[in-house]
Amino acid sequence: MAETNTKGVLTVGEVYERQTTGVWPTSWYVPVVITRNLWTWGRNPDGQLGVNNTTYRSSPVQVATLLNWTTVTMGANHSIAIKSDGTLWTWGNGAEGRLGLSDIISRSSPVQVGALTTWTAISAGFGHSVAIKGGTLWTWGRASQGELGQGTTVTRSSPIQVGALTTWLSISCGYQYVTAITTTGTLWAWGRNADGQLGIGNTLHRSSPTQIGTLTTWLAVSCGYNHTVAIRTNGTLWTWGRGTNGQLGNATTLSRSSPLQVGALTTWSKIAAGSSGQQNGHTLGVTTGGTLWAWGNNNFTQLGLGAAILRSSPVQVGALTNWSTVTIGYFSSTAVKTNGTLWAWGRNNNGSLGLSNVATYASPKQVGTLTTWISAAASHGQGVVAISS
Repeated sequence: MAETNTKGVLTVGEVYERQTTGVWPTSWYVPVVITRNLWTWGRNPDGQLGVNNTTYRSSPVQVATLLNWTTVTMGANHSIAIKSDGTLWTWGNGAEGRLGLSDIISRSSPVQVGALTTWTAISAGFGHSVAIKGGTLWTWGRASQGELGQGTTVTRSSPIQVGALTTWLSISCGYQYVTAITTTGTLWAWGRNADGQLGIGNTLHRSSPTQIGTLTTWLAVSCGYNHTVAIRTNGTLWTWGRGTNGQLGNATTLSRSSPLQVGALTTWSKIAAGSSGQQNGHTLGVTTGGTLWAWGNNNFTQLGLGAAILRSSPVQVGALTNWSTVTIGYFSSTAVKTNGTLWAWGRNNNGSLGLSNVATYASPKQVGTLTTWISAAASHGQGVVAISS
């Protein structure tokens, strides 16, 4: 069961989790009032930073004056967010309808998608978007590899429901593919599968949701460009897909088409799979003890280990035990500590580290002085969006 957030109130997602687990009834909806600010920085050619222009930023800039943001995600060049009233907002590149606004027009500031107020989860891919409301799954945007899960390769410019299931809980988008977990703990995938990133034991593309095995103990999942990382309820870590740069963490550079456990640790709590180009994935993980681990490609010191050396198994980043959440951008990494500070490292040629410069950093560097950061989302397009209280 979810815990209340640092403000002592529930987010829309936490309300939904209580409803889906039977703790609260589903016959009523609980509005939530939370003050949360949305910030952004980095590359911005398509307006994906949401600051009403296409100017690049090398330090955090607040997005408009709208408040009460609870969840945010970033694709290659578009962004999606949910407010505490359950409304859905998008901005950035509008090609192929990925903003869900019934057109292909780009937007440089947030625009509401429809009028619904029950959105709970979101994820943005390279040209597609996925969201959950009331346990139902919705997709829109590019569909060339079946990534919309509709059984076709037809592009959609507005949200369309995937199947009839009402038990979808969480989602993650990679490059032209999607993974999702249901409230019963089953794991599903669809879309591009050339490297086995769907985890279904082969490399066949799928245009509709396909279950990965029969386990009902999946807790969290994250998609990179073409590799996938997941945690089970027993705290074990599993990976599959492309392993060319050691991003699977299994001490090899072999690819896998089905889940394989990484090591023997049973304390994994947070994960992030990177999408730094087709050959260049890296992965981050946080344990329940607050330690930070990294592995995979390290050309631009994005692992935070002080040297540009590839790692094919998890290596601890420093000795601190207060790491909370992690996200991966284009050859870069960003993380929030339990004290609310924000840290970044790796490649920074477009200011995507938010450090007011374009210098590369080989170890975590604090972004500004704020101590109220909650979460961040980074993109292959070298942009970052983050939420603070």
